[in-house]
Amino acid sequence: MNCMSKAAGDPERAINGLLSIAQLLEEPRLARLYTFVLREGDVTIDDIVAAVEIPRTTAYSDMGTLVDLGVLTRDEEQKTHTYSAVPITLTADLDGDEYTVTPTLIEAVGRSPHDQDLDLLMERYGLGKLAAALTYAIPYANGEMSERVAARELDLQQAFAIAVLHALRDVVQDMETVDPHFEDIRNARDHPPSAED
Repeated sequence: MNCMSKAAGDPERAINGLLSIAQLLEEPRLARLYTFVLREGDVTIDDIVAAVEIPRTTAYSDMGTLVDLGVLTRDEEQKTHTYSAVPITLTADLDGDEYTVTPTLIEAVGRSPHDQDLDLLMERYGLGKLAAALTYAIPYANGEMSERVAARELDLQQAFAIAVLHALRDVVQDMETVDPHFEDIRNARDHPPSAED
């Protein structure tokens, strides 16, 4: 039975993965926990409570949710359970407009409640704008695109665009070595959205 579903591609796994990633993108607290575990490797509830500063009951509940979503695994061999992250990726293709969601975007979502610029961006313009901004933050963080060009392309008020780029530069720098799918994120330098420049 298993080999058949593997041969045809597994629609159940694909759709469940889509829904899991959608939930992470909608719930910043879960997003933040997921990327914390991804960065840290194997962690215990004590590690999470200490580092993320959430109540123990919330940590247990959220970690259970993340395990149910299939984005974390729980090792129950030892007395103290350890959790590890499953590196996830999702590529959306809408009429040839393709974007790959990786842990880096999930990290940006997880930071949004703790960063006023990212929070405002999400509140006013939504997740799509955050994803678009990330495509400019990558070449900007790597010195391949000037702040001025990246900010102009974002089509936001200049000072706000720069603040968002600064916040996302930190996300990029923190996730570049941790996100195994980092190379799959669209980079505005490689795929310019317009013919200008």
